[in-house]
Order: sequence, then C-alpha cells, then structure tokens
Amino acid sequence: MDLKYKRKNVYKEADGKELEKIYDFAEGYKKFLDNSKTERDASMEAKREAEARGFKPFSFSEKLKAGDKRYFVNREKNVFLISVGTEDVAKDGVRIMVAHVDSPRLDLKPNPMYEEAGLCYLKTHYYGGIKKYQWTAIPLALHGVVMLRGGVKKEIVVGEDENDPVFYITDILPHLGAEQATKTLSKAIDGESLNAIIGGLPAVDDEEEKECVKTAVLKLLNKKYGITEIDFQCSELCFVPAGKARDVGFDGALISAYGHDDKVCAYPEMRAIFDIDSPHTVLSVFADKEEVGSNGNTGMQSKVICDVIDTIAHSFGANPIEVRYNSKCISADVTAGYDPSFKSVFEKRNTTAVSCGAAISKYTGSRGKSSSNDASAEYMGFIRDILEDNGVFWQTGELGAVDAGGGGTVAMYIANLGIETVDVGVPVLSMHAPYELISKADVYSLYKACCAFIK
Repeated sequence: MDLKYKRKNVYKEADGKELEKIYDFAEGYKKFLDNSKTERDASMEAKREAEARGFKPFSFSEKLKAGDKRYFVNREKNVFLISVGTEDVAKDGVRIMVAHVDSPRLDLKPNPMYEEAGLCYLKTHYYGGIKKYQWTAIPLALHGVVMLRGGVKKEIVVGEDENDPVFYITDILPHLGAEQATKTLSKAIDGESLNAIIGGLPAVDDEEEKECVKTAVLKLLNKKYGITEIDFQCSELCFVPAGKARDVGFDGALISAYGHDDKVCAYPEMRAIFDIDSPHTVLSVFADKEEVGSNGNTGMQSKVICDVIDTIAHSFGANPIEVRYNSKCISADVTAGYDPSFKSVFEKRNTTAVSCGAAISKYTGSRGKSSSNDASAEYMGFIRDILEDNGVFWQTGELGAVDAGGGGTVAMYIANLGIETVDVGVPVLSMHAPYELISKADVYSLYKACCAFIK
C-alpha cells in the first residue's frame, strides 16, 4: 500500500506496446479534429461514424430493447449516441458521458459585408471567451450554412483545402503601434475591429459602382452558392483557424490544434461507446453552446437530455425519475494544465499536469466554488475504484489558484437532474487560444477512463 499520493507521468510508465497504442489513438483523434472545426461539423462526423457502426436513427416514439444502438442528431448541432444494455435500467440507471463540441470562434454579424479602402470585409462577433489579440494576423477558414429562399441550405467550408484561399484579420504594424502598446491586452484589439478581409479585386463592368470590390465578391458568392447579401441574415457562418492538427516536439508527444476544448473529450467518449459492448445502457452526448452558458435547444440546459432518458425509461416501463436518480455521469471537459511559464496563477499541488493522465475535477466554478457541481465523496470514490481497477492513469486538480479566476462546465446542469456527476477530462495548455496544446498520453488515458466507466 502506498501511503503517499504521487502523480505519475504516463509516458514514463508506458512500455513500447502501450506507447504504440497512445500514438495510434492520437492519429484517429487528429483526423476527427480536422473534420470537426464547428459543432455542426462534429455532429455530422459523429453521425457518419455511428452509421458506419450500425447505429440507427432514434425516435422518441420508439420502444427500445436491449442491444439497440441509436443516434439522435438534434438540429445538426447536438448528438446523442445510445447503446441499450441488459442491466435493469430502473436500478442501474444510465451511464452518461457528456462533452461539448462548440469552441471559441468568430461568428459573422447578421449584416457583415462592407467595403473600405479597396478591400471587402466581413464583420464578426466573437463567440465564447477569447483573447482578441490572438485572432489577428493568422489564417482563418470560413465554416457554416446559409439558408436561401424556399428552405434551400448551402453548406460552406472555405480555407481548409490547401488550394483554398484563407481569410485574414489585420493588426497594426509595430512601427505605428506605440499607442496600442500602452493598452492592456484586453483593450489592445477592439471587438469591432475583428473584421476579416475576404476580397480585394474590383468589379470591372461598372466603373461607377461605389462598392465595386463588394459587388465583385457578391457576384462570386452568387455564382458558386446562389447567395445574395440578404441571405447572410439567415446564416450561421463563423471564422475558425485554418489548418490541420499537428504533432508538437521532436518526439511528437503533444498535439497542437484548434478546438481541443472540448473535442479532446468528445472523441474518447464517442470511441468508448463504439468500442465497448456494455451491459449498462450508455448515453454519449455531444453538447452545444457550452462556451456561452449551455442555453438554447441544443445546450445542456434544455430538456432534450431528459426527453431522451424518459424515452429509454418508458421503453422498459421504468419511472424516469428513478432512472435519473440511479444514473451516473462523466462530464468530460478540459481543465487547465500546469504551465511553468505562468506559475503565479496555479497552485501546483492542486493543478493537473500534462501527460499525467485523465484529469478529475471534483468541482469547478469561480473563487468560492460559484456555479459549480461539487461531486460527493461517495461518487469520487466510485470513480477512483473504476479507474484503478482498470489500470487508468488519473489525477485531480483545480482550474488554477483559488482567486485567479475560474470557469464552469455542463456538470452542474446534469447534476441538477438528480444525476451523480463529476468532471473528468484532459489538461490543456493555452486553453481558448486559436491553437491549444494537449498530450497524446492524456487523450488516450481519458479514452481508457470512458471505457472503464461503461464497461
């Protein structure tokens, strides 16, 4: 028996065979990331993967039975994967894994297009918590959908293929940046200046046209997609960092990419429900809107998760309240990994470290645990036993020092339904930056944790 707690580095403990599994799993994760820049992208990727594994569409009027595998795509931005087990759902409840697939980005405003100084721009409204200065002077891609008259939907992805153009938000040159340099980081770039350049070639058929570049761009959009300017008012378009997930370091032990928060947790939970034939009834959820409060009909404050659980309960003649009360949940969300470059905002003994396994956060919230689910000792013990019995590397930690700030997850919304819930995720460096950093060892450890949870 070890009397002292000692956090272990996964890479130090892994043998050659385990290391190969870690790196192989990371390759699948990187492909998922590249295809899942937005919540719509991730939801469609989950649907494709589910169908390839025999999952069928879910119906709220269906009576489910043991062995059924279903998927429900809620408004193309929120996904429920369901695997019905053989255990009595009234007594055993549902094993739930929830991760969000929305990430900080730059949404287009309803009337975004304008021309000035011979350039055409799209105005943006940032989504989620970002450092605005990080989004200037980097290549951007445009993702989303536009609804035309008559219910015609146009899907747009520009900037991801190597032959595509990219988009760009300017920053002031250092030679003229003396005044900007006197401002705080939060004020140096104004939200209204996050306008992306989308064109610079004037229309040549009308020399009197006052907005000839804008006209030329609209003609291109109309020719390719059938879009007119008013159609932007019925669209969901956003700018995200262009490019693919990349290995970091000579040894490739880390991955840099956009959207680790929280797709680094979504992918392991999805793989777990695909890979494990569980006796429990399992629900894997891709949630939307977490970065802006989990509101709306695709966020985890909606009734949709209750509707799904109620349908499962009624299929077996069980009381939905009893099913929820006996259910257990992993709220799979990231946490801040210890960064030695910014020591002052961490309390090292209670902060997770990169490459040391799945990260358990008993509570999140801000300062005095505001807006937090605080998992019980009993449920923490249940999770620990599962992980240790299955050889999963894990660690615990808080999101930084007590008075440094904080943040929340969807855990409290699940717990509000009477469901035992705790956050289990992955440590991230540079969280909410256009390119975040995680360890391959940690995403694989979370996958093993999800498998153990539902096994």
